[in-house]
Amino acid sequence: MSARKPYIRPVTAGWWLKKAPYRRYMLREATVLPLTFFSLCLLAGLWALTRGPDAWDGWLDFMAQPLVIGLNLLALAGSLFHAATFFLMMPRVMPVKLRGQRLPAMQVAAAQWAITLGISLFCLLSLVFWE
Repeated sequence: MSARKPYIRPVTAGWWLKKAPYRRYMLREATVLPLTFFSLCLLAGLWALTRGPDAWDGWLDFMAQPLVIGLNLLALAGSLFHAATFFLMMPRVMPVKLRGQRLPAMQVAAAQWAITLGISLFCLLSLVFWE
């Protein structure tokens, strides 16, 4: 057994502040916080729905508070940022080929946004015209 100790590079608490890609990475990872709040709100809504009209009305009142609306808007922004970074990263990690040719990353990202927009519009129109 060797008596030598391996070199361990010191890592400061602010390592991610040094370079822009690190800051973007940490921002992307931080989007989980408002999304967790949003998910918990939805779970609370489902729970309130099973408890009857009084619990449901209480949940609706909670969701109408300005702070909750602001946090949900923050969650929406975080979700869109997360999707944008994923859509740009995905073709680099898993190249998409068509007829043996690799598609440009921006073309794949645009297709993903178009699919996302199409599904969102379908859901919105289904809610508006659902009887």
